[in-house]
Amino acid sequence: MIFRRVGDLIVLAALAVLTTACATGASQISAPISAPISAPNGATYILVRHAEKAADDPKDPSLNAAGNERTQRLAERLVHEPVVAVYATAYRRTQMTAAATAQAHHLAVQTYDAAILASELAAELRRKHPIGIVLVVGHSNTVAAIAGALCGCTVAPFRDDEYDRLIEIRVDQNGAARIEQHRY
Repeated sequence: MIFRRVGDLIVLAALAVLTTACATGASQISAPISAPISAPNGATYILVRHAEKAADDPKDPSLNAAGNERTQRLAERLVHEPVVAVYATAYRRTQMTAAATAQAHHLAVQTYDAAILASELAAELRRKHPIGIVLVVGHSNTVAAIAGALCGCTVAPFRDDEYDRLIEIRVDQNGAARIEQHRY
């Protein structure tokens, strides 16, 4: 193919960059979510870091007022969605973050080991929950790896002060995954 114009080369280069971003599962964090997130023919995994923590216990803190407000926003966002399971580590801050959503759906929070390999947890989640929405609450040093294992892509780590990122991974019936990231 012969390119007659420099503009053709620029368009071709831009398309190559976009194709690479889609193939690697790269995603930008978008505005707050408002559209339904359920995937009718597959599973949607929602991953969040625990909400803002209090300074009441250096080893296992609870949530502060901002954290309690954030858990309510999360629960309100998911109240009309077909949530089939809620997972959190055994720490108070993750359990408290997950509690409002679990209660709204009459579910128990299922506890997972914070030290489990991300690939093992992702495989278990995909096996146990091939349909519906699953909320997973983790930590700044675990959520990105779990999300990456679920989607087969690279997910940027959380900053230590980042509590408002919500990672949504939709997996269709064929196992193909799509990732979106939002603020909540």
